[in-house]
Amino acid sequence: MTSRPFRLLVPALAALALLGSPLRAQSSSFKFEGTQFLLDGKPFQFMAGELHFQRIPREYWRDRLLKARAMGLNAIATYVFWNAIEPEPGQWSFSGGNDVAGFIKIAQEVGLYVILRPGPYACAEWDFGGLPVWLLRTPDIKIRCMDPRYISACEAYIRKLADQIGNLLVSRGGPILMVQLENEYGSYGNDRTYMLTLKKMWEAAGVPGPFCTADGATPSMLEAGSVPGAAIGLDPGTEDKHYAEALKLKRNVPLYCAELYPGWLTHWGEPWASTKTESLLPEVQWLLDNGKSFSLYMFHGGTNFGFTAGANFDDAYQPDVTSYDYDSPLNEIGRPTPKYMALRDLLAKYQPGGAKLPDLPEPLPAIEIPAIGLTQMTGVFDNLPVPVPSVQPKPMELFNQNSGFILYRTKLVGHHAGRLRITELHDFANIYVDGKYVGSLDRRKGESQIEIPVTDHPAEMLDILVEGMGRINFSEHMIDRKGITDRVTLNGMTLMTWDVFKLPMEGRSLAALKFAAGDAAEQPGAFFRGTFDLADTGDTYLDMSAWKKGVVWVNGRNLGRYWSIGPQKRLFCPAPGLKKGKNEIVVFELLEKRAAPVRGVKTLED
Repeated sequence: MTSRPFRLLVPALAALALLGSPLRAQSSSFKFEGTQFLLDGKPFQFMAGELHFQRIPREYWRDRLLKARAMGLNAIATYVFWNAIEPEPGQWSFSGGNDVAGFIKIAQEVGLYVILRPGPYACAEWDFGGLPVWLLRTPDIKIRCMDPRYISACEAYIRKLADQIGNLLVSRGGPILMVQLENEYGSYGNDRTYMLTLKKMWEAAGVPGPFCTADGATPSMLEAGSVPGAAIGLDPGTEDKHYAEALKLKRNVPLYCAELYPGWLTHWGEPWASTKTESLLPEVQWLLDNGKSFSLYMFHGGTNFGFTAGANFDDAYQPDVTSYDYDSPLNEIGRPTPKYMALRDLLAKYQPGGAKLPDLPEPLPAIEIPAIGLTQMTGVFDNLPVPVPSVQPKPMELFNQNSGFILYRTKLVGHHAGRLRITELHDFANIYVDGKYVGSLDRRKGESQIEIPVTDHPAEMLDILVEGMGRINFSEHMIDRKGITDRVTLNGMTLMTWDVFKLPMEGRSLAALKFAAGDAAEQPGAFFRGTFDLADTGDTYLDMSAWKKGVVWVNGRNLGRYWSIGPQKRLFCPAPGLKKGKNEIVVFELLEKRAAPVRGVKTLED
């Protein structure tokens, strides 16, 4: 999605072909005739909503898609996040939550066409915009251009993804109407060869299109981001003058509203973003009455589980919250909102032949959980792996680490107190001297220095524990490595000879934590563990309002970050991650020394 709203326009369709349910698994013809979409030779208007299968528990894909159909939509749009599919070079995962083909098949079963937005760059408030983090292990890598190292990686990704989705095009009996090339490229660069190369890669991989692009409706963005022969999506498009801007390109292709925003994103430290229903409905009605295809971004936002949330940069670093509720018509927990019902009432009037909308599925169960006591703890310094020696600090990517935390340790020689400065800290750091917490630095606030106090015995050891938060997913600041990305000085002296401890906080490292009885740590930066029993499972939100800053795991699944600066104080814990009987919760807390109770509630907000 774009960081600034834009709008657009295209000539009205002479007639509309809308969709029944379910879709038949037989070949159809979807093509462009001038500025019209044609499905089996008839003018076609898609009414789509965006949802991202990699943000939704697989067990809930069908539920969310059925609710899209029940709202009156006839199509869905979805990104594919490359970095989840290829977390390490050549290691591919198309199973579980990455089963793109499985998701598309369910969409077809419930009667929805698909607009596939595979990137390779997606944006979407997702870490690094969906690009794989291992690209950043190359110090001088250039992205979203014809850098041969980047292009080679893109080609491998497109070939692998084409194997998954090639037989799901409408022309081959599937539901995929169009494949989007890149995303909002005109907001980033102007390498026309790059955009055309991506198109050729898809064609060579056996995916002949049709293709589309998506850009803001400005002359510069449209010129740099569109591709001859590809339909032009505009982000968003609700006014004649913006369609007229796209028509100036004289491409003679369909124009449509690729992203119409019923909500908006939220950063840490901001109030929840929201969009009023009464301002949204006239825009949707205008699109419907003028025969323009559109997609609601988002219909259902889902969740940035784990370390997947991205960030923006607008004069300062702006990390995104864990929830991707987005003030969407279907909220994070999958419940229809008043906005959903208002859109459903409107879209019901535009169904083909006056067809009745499908009934809404029954709500999935939600539960409350009484306060859980966390009665075991262990400090981060008690669970350090074997260190990697480094002359000076380097970002985690150069240690082959993709996410989480990283600890830098050095012996103080020369200066033992004074002004400590971290150049290019990414993103939040706890500072310790001889094992005692001194304070924290926050990139959001532009903080880079802290005073190391004079002590009776000169300080000997400095530890800097860094949390890498979301990588920037939009704009020219996307090369956003994590950890200490430059140097550390004390009173102007560059500190040398470091031990670096990688703390990705996943898998084996979590299972190996050495817990002992207790609910208080000597210093901030500790893990706390508790258990709770459930007679029945259901969706819930874990209320972390009594905690300060950290990460939560339930039964080994990373639910994401919490932070007392808000606005988010509760983390979505879906039922598929819970079990009847005994469950385990682990909290890594950066700023508090004592555990607090955690309870389960049914809503994101009070």
